[in-house]
Amino acid sequence: MGVFLFTLLPYFLFIYFKTRKSLHILQQNYYDESRRYFVWIMKNPKKVWLEIDAVFPITLLLYLFTHDISYVLFFGLYFILTYLYTKKTKKEQVKKPLVVTARIKRLFITLALIYAIMVVPMVLFHSKEMMVTNYIFLSFVGYLNYLVVLLANFINKPVEKLVYLYYKSKASKKLKSYNIPVIGITGSYGKTSSKNIVNDILSVKFNSFATPQNFNTTYGLINTVNNYLDKFSNLFIAELGAFKVGEIKKSCDFIKPNHGILTTIGQAHLESFGSQENIQKGKFELIESLPSDGIAILNGDDKFQLDYKLKNKCNVYWIGINNHDVDLYAYDIKLSHCGTIFKVKFKDDDKEYEFKTRLLGNHNVYNLLAGILLGRKLGMNISELERGVSKVKPIEHRLELKKLGDINIIDDAYNSNPVGSKAAVEVLGMMPGMKIIVTPGMIELGEEQYNLNKLFGTYIADNVDYVILVGKEQTKPIYDGLISKNFDENKIYILNDVKDAFPLMRKLSDGDTYVLLENDLPDLFNE
Repeated sequence: MGVFLFTLLPYFLFIYFKTRKSLHILQQNYYDESRRYFVWIMKNPKKVWLEIDAVFPITLLLYLFTHDISYVLFFGLYFILTYLYTKKTKKEQVKKPLVVTARIKRLFITLALIYAIMVVPMVLFHSKEMMVTNYIFLSFVGYLNYLVVLLANFINKPVEKLVYLYYKSKASKKLKSYNIPVIGITGSYGKTSSKNIVNDILSVKFNSFATPQNFNTTYGLINTVNNYLDKFSNLFIAELGAFKVGEIKKSCDFIKPNHGILTTIGQAHLESFGSQENIQKGKFELIESLPSDGIAILNGDDKFQLDYKLKNKCNVYWIGINNHDVDLYAYDIKLSHCGTIFKVKFKDDDKEYEFKTRLLGNHNVYNLLAGILLGRKLGMNISELERGVSKVKPIEHRLELKKLGDINIIDDAYNSNPVGSKAAVEVLGMMPGMKIIVTPGMIELGEEQYNLNKLFGTYIADNVDYVILVGKEQTKPIYDGLISKNFDENKIYILNDVKDAFPLMRKLSDGDTYVLLENDLPDLFNE
């Protein structure tokens, strides 16, 4: 029995490392919310079923050897697999590592119990006759690790529900005791940018607090209220994200927003929402949760907002750039490597005002307009608004200007989408000198993913000199779009790792070069 248990040590070491990777994928897929983890498994058979332990059928050969040799062979097999697996994972680029939260720890405990239930009887009732059969069974279970993690996540759901209800109740009491106005911000694209911009503008007059990072789910909002919000804040700005109809309503029932901003409605998460109509309905859940005296800021250049039949009576105000029949519009927009200058006109004011910002692109002007209009409705004067706009900080990985030697980097690496990617390419096209784009394309666009990425390729062809694509399979639509516009094939480079793009861009640079980094896919999309 002791020898048998000893031979399992490298097996469990291998299972530990593989489980960490499976949990990492589960965490990136929001713990299988809306079956995202399960869908990832179905869509990535090579990554799931062709892992290094796909050689587990080799254990069948143990029947050909004596028991003593089988001990050695099983031990040796998983010792080698563990070595090769750890060596392979060390080379992989990890953009966002596994965060060992309390929930992850609970999953580890459940997984340990699952494996213990299998192994303890094998150890207690060990016999040489069953030894090889046990080895084969354990190898097969290890091979199915992604599914075992899915099972553990399912088992833990009742516990996680109780944990959720406890912390939600605690956060609700805290919000009620503070009794501060809440501003909700949602949309298919630009939520985080808008949240940070609005917070920077309003903070000139108010002690405003915005949800950190991308804490935009109900769980994230509960975490924010319990651990970050303090009694000195007099405005709470909450970013609201969703993958399906009803999720924003769920968040609104918790935070009870007084005012709301809807950035734009597009096709992000079309696959999980199911249809464009569902996306439209889901995003308007914020506006339809506002009280009658609440303020809603909508985009007058967005047909999906203009066409929607609103089901409540809050105070609705519109912003625009192309549409001037709105409450506030921007015009005479000028872009440079220093940022953007633009003028604005209020519907109830004959004067024109000029604003300066370090941000780039028209989509950021929309976010600034939303902050300006909301600030004015909340009592800020023009001087305060101008100061607020000028002090808005560029948001990390969202058209953020950086320097890499003599190369100007436009970092737009966070979560690309059809609207944002087009805007980013247009910004690059307006810059002087050589223009290079580095991109792995866009994801989570459902049946339209190929067409939208191909269209993205046509925009690129009109605005850049060189293209560096990351991931041959997922960037094929972009490549097809480039070729359809007769873009020079010799100026297209295809790499498997974004790290290899940096020496290449230095090689291509002519001394006056702008490089757009468009999107940085999570680890679960690595090819």
